[in-house]
Amino acid sequence: MNVLAFSSPRHPDWRWRIVDYGGTTVEESSLSYPTIAEAVAAGSAQLQMRIDRDRPDHGRPWHTHR
Repeated sequence: MNVLAFSSPRHPDWRWRIVDYGGTTVEESSLSYPTIAEAVAAGSAQLQMRIDRDRPDHGRPWHTHR
């Protein structure tokens, strides 16, 4: 997945968008940011939270045998 930032003439502030490798929007910010750097940073943080949330829980790394 990738993070990109976008703005439009009607809404000049920047927003982030998370897209998959096919270009499909996965998530989009509802907040706007004054700079492209702030939008990308916020989107990257959201992507990392998404990755951490979706990572499987491997449980305990050891097994007890009886």
